[in-house]
Amino acid sequence: MGYSNLTDIGVNLTHRRFDGDRAAVIERARAAGVTRMVLTGTSAAESQAAARLAAAHPRCMTSTAGVHPHEASTWSQATREVIVDLASREPTVAIGETGLDYCRDFSPRTDQQACFAAQLDLAATQGLPAFLHQRDAEADFLAILRQHRDALPGAVLHCFTGPRSLLHACLDLDLHIGVTGWICDERRGGALRDCVADIPAERLMIETDAPFLLPRDIAQKPANRRNEPAYLGHVLETVAALRDESAADLAASTTRVAARFFSLEGE
Repeated sequence: MGYSNLTDIGVNLTHRRFDGDRAAVIERARAAGVTRMVLTGTSAAESQAAARLAAAHPRCMTSTAGVHPHEASTWSQATREVIVDLASREPTVAIGETGLDYCRDFSPRTDQQACFAAQLDLAATQGLPAFLHQRDAEADFLAILRQHRDALPGAVLHCFTGPRSLLHACLDLDLHIGVTGWICDERRGGALRDCVADIPAERLMIETDAPFLLPRDIAQKPANRRNEPAYLGHVLETVAALRDESAADLAASTTRVAARFFSLEGE
């Protein structure tokens, strides 16, 4: 089934795995009906790169500016100044990717917590929504978020993987939810598949998180096993089937929700 107006809210398009054929990846996304992409900033340098790339494609790209929890130990006054500068102008539409990741602990947990809180403060000050990450850190993630949520204009937990208890805790905090190709993996995605129908339509968005999380059940996998925005329609169809909705209706609603959340042109 073809699509004509999808929004991928999480694409790491500045990642080195796209260096050899980025233009072709963008063209394939357009051909697959992905008309909007929000490029993810994960560090000061990557946020700047995402902003430059998005600015070169203003009709189809915007970007986020932030520091991923893996990079939290790099947070400094200089880093903050870079993020503030990016946040003050187009094409930046959100602060993040920010949050907590206790799965790998690439940065000390105390650094992650401080970096997360600082970016939530920054999002509130700049009047931008927060683009959030959480892995194996539910209690601390929710505790920090609760302290800042009232001041935020919006927040989305990107790449949500479950379980239902976390989903409803996030919904109670008025969070939006981003769903990736994780839902296409029957081995790891069971918790998400079980609760995706609980997400209110007005809070649900879709994403690829490319080049990561290639949907496991794609029939013809690329030789390099790299995910890309052109596969967003596959994620959409899986989500729609699990919610007992038509893919066309879900495409329209997720695009509408993303336009409102990120204040994209035309909404």
